[in-house]
Amino acid sequence: MQPVARFPAEQRASIRFVLTDIDDTLTSDGRLGAAAYRALERLTQSGRHVVPVTGRPAGWCDMIARFWPVDAVVGENGAFYFRYDHAARRMTRRYFVVESEREMAHRRLDRLAAEILAAVPGARVAADQPYRVADLAIDYREDCGPLSVAEVNRIVALFEAAGATAKISSIHVNGWFGDYDKLAMTHILFRELYDLDLDTARDAVAFIGDSPNDAPMFGHFPNSIAVANIRPHLARLGALPTYVTEAASGAGFVEFAEMLLS
Repeated sequence: MQPVARFPAEQRASIRFVLTDIDDTLTSDGRLGAAAYRALERLTQSGRHVVPVTGRPAGWCDMIARFWPVDAVVGENGAFYFRYDHAARRMTRRYFVVESEREMAHRRLDRLAAEILAAVPGARVAADQPYRVADLAIDYREDCGPLSVAEVNRIVALFEAAGATAKISSIHVNGWFGDYDKLAMTHILFRELYDLDLDTARDAVAFIGDSPNDAPMFGHFPNSIAVANIRPHLARLGALPTYVTEAASGAGFVEFAEMLLS
């Protein structure tokens, strides 16, 4: 990983799309600060297309799509994207799997939640679980813990033993049934919203994140950036970001935005 200050000026000028994780990338200590939100707004005002790509739930993503200065939002680690058309006053909700499959998966995840909590007593079902449509979020350090690496690994193993995909964020272990992740839904969003193939457009994209569930994005985009708090997670990453900020969390996002806008 190189310092983000080494991001070449000619590559900065080519960036038309900014994709960003939310927790511990835009936020700091669980809060979205004014400076980070202003940086998000400035990126949009510069003419760039901004899309959060997060593990957060559908209920939150509906609000983000409506109220934040963004084109759309990918949520629940790729389960869907939401886009709000302000002129038409209409929300587009595009899911990776159909409703009947999501309902069936929810019943399986409910049973799995009980198994995980019994096996890892310090874990909790995430407080935002009631607003989710496709996955199960197990909290290991947002409103409980933090749990040990061994306990987090145990949660992942229980998801995988049940045939679910499991991804670790900076606060939750998310599990779901379905062949998708953040990158898979981003491909769909680019095709349907921008009429672009993400593989051919990727040099025009910058992605910034902070945790193992961002690894598919780090691996796909040459212009990938991590905020400084990525360092404790490096051993879990299947792919490293190209650049890293000096500052952590929201301050790191501001550092990245200022670099890109300079």
